[in-house]
Amino acid sequence: MKYMKLGSKPDTFYTEQAVRSVVSDIPADLIIHVNNTKYQLHKFPLLLKCGLLQRLCSDTEADEQLPVPVALHDIPGGEEAFEICAKFCYGIAISISASNFVLATLAARFLRMTEHVAKANLVSKLDTFFESCVLHGWRDSIAALQAAWRISGWSESRIVQPCVDSIVEKILLPPSQVAWSYTYTRPGYAKRPHQSVPKDWWTEDISELDIEVFRSVVSTVRATRMLPSPLIGEALHVYACKHLPDPLYTGGSANGHASQSQSSSFTAAAAAAEEALAKQRRVLETVVTMIPGDVGSVTGRFLLRLLRVANYVGASSSTRAQLIRQAGSQLDEAKAVDLLIPLPSDAQAYDVGAAEAVLEHFLAQFQRPAAPDERRRMSVAMEKVVRIFDEYLKTIALDSEFPIGKFIDLAECLPGIARSDHDGLYRAVDTYLKVTN
Repeated sequence: MKYMKLGSKPDTFYTEQAVRSVVSDIPADLIIHVNNTKYQLHKFPLLLKCGLLQRLCSDTEADEQLPVPVALHDIPGGEEAFEICAKFCYGIAISISASNFVLATLAARFLRMTEHVAKANLVSKLDTFFESCVLHGWRDSIAALQAAWRISGWSESRIVQPCVDSIVEKILLPPSQVAWSYTYTRPGYAKRPHQSVPKDWWTEDISELDIEVFRSVVSTVRATRMLPSPLIGEALHVYACKHLPDPLYTGGSANGHASQSQSSSFTAAAAAAEEALAKQRRVLETVVTMIPGDVGSVTGRFLLRLLRVANYVGASSSTRAQLIRQAGSQLDEAKAVDLLIPLPSDAQAYDVGAAEAVLEHFLAQFQRPAAPDERRRMSVAMEKVVRIFDEYLKTIALDSEFPIGKFIDLAECLPGIARSDHDGLYRAVDTYLKVTN
């Protein structure tokens, strides 16, 4: 990550009795309030650089013997951003990087630290750093974009859009031209100097972005049609795995209710959990809308994982329907464990209705006319699905409370003609009989 150093004086800001001051032989003549922090500073040199403070001080009628009070509670970035600007005015050494660039920029603009007020002012220096360093860096662009988005969203387009454009431009470069560091922790990949850059090198770093910004970046990349759909699918897979825990392995119930006798702290925790659930729901539904329609862009296993998450977070019926339909068309790529979809109300029980619906969508493909080659492919897929579903039945059979009628219905979901043998079905039935007797 690149840095810009400004100023040379040592940092002499200090705190005493909840007041921030700067070491000086000259008494403070300016009091600035930023949220809960009080600053005792000096008109010189702050007014030389800050157009807003010039105006506020000129509008204030005060005793010349007393420090001028100024309130800056609405300054973007709060105390941290204000201190960066104040230290710049004092000539104190500050270090600007992508991590604090956005705070500094928004605060400097707010304080009107422009060239109209003073030459070589902070806004122009930050703009130069942005154009020459931040936008040229991979991780720098991502860090600045994320910071700008979280502070002001799309309204800060002077930072957000150039960062998006820079990130997209780098993603679209051929992997052989990638000369910067990136994050890639996928199993089986050992980074060595002689190893070629993987085509999906960019997916892990952009998964750090908030979902709306991530969607903007991926949608822009996809619109260029320069990358194949499986690469877009891999970006969605990496993002979902980072932000959406699989309920099959994390356990827990999404719909817990606190009794009146429980403490307020528990209620607050429940409210926080509900907020987290709402965020996961938004992430899931956004990811699902971004799945390319091309066959093979994502795997059947990934689609079933998303379906499990959809159950857990209470996704919309349209989202669940889309996942059931798409997972059904690729059911032959799954494993039996992928069909174990926990109920949102009971993580120890499974939503067999969802598994049945996925199977029904798979079987519906065989009702459509198809060329001989396609029929052969579907026949091979059917053999795989039979094995998957029989293994799923065997797992369901381990539940001694599972109703016999429902078990029979599941066993009869696949037509007899689909099976070349019934060994797997017999093993599932035998398991059920042993568990229930």
